[in-house]
Amino acid sequence: MPTELVSISSQQSVGNQQTETVFLNLNKAACFRYFIHRCVKYVWDQNKKGFKRLRGFDEGLSCGDFHEKFHGYSTARQRELREFYGENTIDIEVKSYWRLFIEEILNPFYIFQIASMTLWSLDSYYYYASCILIISIISITVSLYETKKQRITLRNMVAHSNAVTVTVCRQNGSLEDIPASQLVPGDLIVIPPNGCLMACDAVLVAGNCIVNESMLTGESVPETKTPVSRQEDNEVYSPQNHKRHTLFCGTHVIQSRYYGHDQVLGVVIRTGFLTAKGELVRSILFPKPLGFKFYQDSMKFILVLFCISAIGMAYSLYLYIHRHASVSKAILRVLDIVTIVVPPALPAAMTVGTVYAQNRLKKSGIFCISPPRINIGGKLKLICFDKTGTLTEEGLDLWGVIEAKSGRFQNLIHDPTHLSVENKLLATMATCHSLTMIEGELTGDPLDLKMFAATKWEFDEPGYETTRYDMLMPTVVHPPVHQLKLEHSSTSLQPNSCVCSLSAQLFTEPGKDTSRYDTLTPIMVKPVQHEMYDSAVETKVPYEIGIVRQFPFSSSAQRMGVICRTLGKPHMDLYVKGAPEKIASLCLKQTLPENFSSLLQDYTLQGFRVIALAWRKLDRKLTWHHAQRVKRDQIEFDLTFLGLLVMQNTLKPETTPVIEVLQQAKIRTVMVTGDNILTAVSVARDCGLIPRSDNIILVSGLPPDDVNRACIDWQYAESPHIDLEEEDEPSVPVSHQQKLNINEENKGDQTFHFAIDGRSFAVVRQYFPEVFLRLIVRGTVFARMAPDQKAQLVESLQDIGYIVSMCGDGANDCGALKAADVGISLSEAEASVAAPFTSKIPNIECVPIVIREGRCALVTSFSMFRFIALYSLIQFFSVLILYNRFSNLSDFMFLYIDLGIITTLAIVMSYTAAYEKLVAKRPQGSMVSLSNIISLVLQILLVGGIQLAALMLLEYQHWYKRVSFGPQEETLMCWESTTIFLISSFQYLIVAVVFSKGPPYRKSLFSNFYFMGALFLLTGFTLLLLFSPFKKLNAFFKLVLWNPHEKLKFRLMLLVLAVGNFILCFIAQVCIAESQWLKKVTRLIKQKKEPKNRYRLVEKELESLPDWPVINEKLYASDYSVVFH
Repeated sequence: MPTELVSISSQQSVGNQQTETVFLNLNKAACFRYFIHRCVKYVWDQNKKGFKRLRGFDEGLSCGDFHEKFHGYSTARQRELREFYGENTIDIEVKSYWRLFIEEILNPFYIFQIASMTLWSLDSYYYYASCILIISIISITVSLYETKKQRITLRNMVAHSNAVTVTVCRQNGSLEDIPASQLVPGDLIVIPPNGCLMACDAVLVAGNCIVNESMLTGESVPETKTPVSRQEDNEVYSPQNHKRHTLFCGTHVIQSRYYGHDQVLGVVIRTGFLTAKGELVRSILFPKPLGFKFYQDSMKFILVLFCISAIGMAYSLYLYIHRHASVSKAILRVLDIVTIVVPPALPAAMTVGTVYAQNRLKKSGIFCISPPRINIGGKLKLICFDKTGTLTEEGLDLWGVIEAKSGRFQNLIHDPTHLSVENKLLATMATCHSLTMIEGELTGDPLDLKMFAATKWEFDEPGYETTRYDMLMPTVVHPPVHQLKLEHSSTSLQPNSCVCSLSAQLFTEPGKDTSRYDTLTPIMVKPVQHEMYDSAVETKVPYEIGIVRQFPFSSSAQRMGVICRTLGKPHMDLYVKGAPEKIASLCLKQTLPENFSSLLQDYTLQGFRVIALAWRKLDRKLTWHHAQRVKRDQIEFDLTFLGLLVMQNTLKPETTPVIEVLQQAKIRTVMVTGDNILTAVSVARDCGLIPRSDNIILVSGLPPDDVNRACIDWQYAESPHIDLEEEDEPSVPVSHQQKLNINEENKGDQTFHFAIDGRSFAVVRQYFPEVFLRLIVRGTVFARMAPDQKAQLVESLQDIGYIVSMCGDGANDCGALKAADVGISLSEAEASVAAPFTSKIPNIECVPIVIREGRCALVTSFSMFRFIALYSLIQFFSVLILYNRFSNLSDFMFLYIDLGIITTLAIVMSYTAAYEKLVAKRPQGSMVSLSNIISLVLQILLVGGIQLAALMLLEYQHWYKRVSFGPQEETLMCWESTTIFLISSFQYLIVAVVFSKGPPYRKSLFSNFYFMGALFLLTGFTLLLLFSPFKKLNAFFKLVLWNPHEKLKFRLMLLVLAVGNFILCFIAQVCIAESQWLKKVTRLIKQKKEPKNRYRLVEKELESLPDWPVINEKLYASDYSVVFH
């Protein structure tokens, strides 16, 4: 909102709503109304006549505005803005137990339970109603406790930033400490020297900060945040594009680095739930609805059960009206049917398997903050992997450097210290990084650490870490005194005097020698080896390089640079490193070797990570003050190419076996990385993402210009055949005639994979929509992808029918991790908001674990759903049969069935663990598939038929006498209720076994000792009831009293009937419902002409185009169609 905001608020009632009106002092008085929905405030836009989401200062401002317009608020002004924006807090409301209880019992599940218990009490089922009441109270208590515990945990996770004290600059220049909750957008805050926990989102306008953003991104490597420079004044500020200047709420500022006696300052841009942390917390509190078909079908099936209950209700109503029963009795019996057919425990029972899977994942070091996504993991069709730190080791080892002299590459040198002391390539390695010293330890990007360590130079920070800023940076690197070696005895400079006088000049008298560092002490790097100081003796100063200014690495710029000053030199130097293609475009052509492209291709195809280094001597007139204001584009041109840095990034040992497992399971694997495309292709080959026999087609896209339309070029990737042993000369290029396994004549018979970089990806996505679909279906390597492009790729894959997982470890993967159906973050944190799954397993072995547990949980949910559905229908048949005979099950019969059998089995049958092996076939995700419907129909017919057969068997006995009935009372202790109760008790056990699916998604049911034990005990107890040796037990259950030797034949026949029931149910499930012939018949009946998933349609289309794409021919985009040239 505008900074001229002044609030005059009043409240009024509009209908039943409480509305607050805020007046703003703009050009004219304006009235703003707002409401808060899901922790976000929406204000009335008078111009658009609608509500608009309230924003902070992260939109509509230029970078220069943060320097010009924000110099601190007065206390009154801050209070006025706080009236509008609210307190700067991320409050997670922890409701009282009483309020939670009221909200919980209003859940449809508990409303149904209360209605059922009331009904049972009116029907004199006091014991049963009391037991269900006790169980419901226990369930509610546990639920309330867990809900409150989770809310408290989440509140504690975010509360730290709410409780801090912040120093703000006032309009008059004074400083004041205030609670962080009082901050508003536009406040100018001071970042303390020893760091802090950020309580808001802020843009740095002065000073540097070392920040740990692991809470938000899962990335534990500290990052350096720099202030918004004057050169960016005209750029429109964006938190995403200018994140290197932005401190985000919830991140930990380890240190702040400031200029002399100045402060490190930041302008608050967002507070409360508007911050990046607030958005992530909101995503936890209000997760995006899951469009998983299983959950949708479950609701449909419950509706079907309601329809079935309606039929039963109508039949029951007819029976009781026909018998002239009282209206109350008829109503009770009719309503009782609903509680039987639609079991209120169904939603809870279906989550048991997910809970067990979540606990098993936790034991494996994988933490899940979104349990419903576990089931989705069982249907994954495609996995996107980041490369560095995910497929390959996090750290890079220096393989060697290749220096370029006079436009020619020299031989590869494995040890950079063999280069000359004052070699510019060595100086670039020592200075062009963002390393910093934290608590005596050099920290930063792992690549920078490896590169600097290879130089064996020394990096030091004299004085207290946060106070040695000395106009720019807080660190100085210098060698120990004993390492100075002076070979020229003619010089008058002695070792000790050299160091002491230098120290004095640098630290106590910076202004005496302006030819050195322009009155400041920048970061200093200095060689350590003795001989490195020989050349410096002649100038009477050691060879030291001070880093005057850093241009941090940017994904969009694909490079970083530093402005440096060599001690004793009258000019500054620019050192740059980055992507070879980008650096080459900035270098003088005469300094680039002719074989630059071929050599680069040779190394990247071998899987090496190649970084180009360049240098430029800056104008002597460039002062320190100008260096702080100059734009990088104004000096990063006409560079001198220095050479290549070759880093070895080895595969993690677990990568290839896991990729092989996933491919055997027919799960597509894709690499999405920010690295060089040829390096990514090589890694894809090495780990098995792309088989050796398959072709790789590089896709290059060019956007349109004033003359040409957008176009795509197709080229085969080439296979390197060079031996990079130390004794060889790797700088010799490989012949381009050496191709990768390409047979042009049989190209249509071979599988090909697309490899594309981020720039071409954007071109194809914008100008070639039809080609884009083919690209993402056949694309395996997506390189040089920006963070937003990774998320775009994931969403595009989802749009064509893939269920997608993203596995990554860095901040660049956060968007894709959030967008994916199953995001897995490799992080040491126990849980983070970066992804639904966080794995402490530092490699991709966690992916098959998540898939196996997902498949197990999904199959368990299916089994539980069918089991509970059959339980309700078995009891439905039992009750209807007994209603027909004017009888019913007794109170304790219901208790034994519902609590003794169903509840026990529902808990233990879900305990079966996941199968060890991933198979190619994915489990079903739909409840309304033909096989599921046939399975349920067959089981329903069998259990209903067996119950009728048992009743007919009873009536066939010569001693049987049909129960006599009256219009009001039912006979509970009779042969009909006893027979139906016993046979149905066996049926519950039978369907539990039949639906306890084992391999290939779950282990065998025999491995579930809890289930087998419960099954053994319940079967034994039911047999005990069948043969009834105890009269008291019979009386307790209201079974017909019979002696142990009486009617033995009938009881044995009931047991045979139960065994037959089991055999028939097993045959119906295994030999019919799950048979291959049924699937073939189903396909013939459906005669499905087209696949239902869009990506299968694209695959089918590609199969019909064996000659596409045409290699070495460009594809141009027109306004209406795609044409070949």
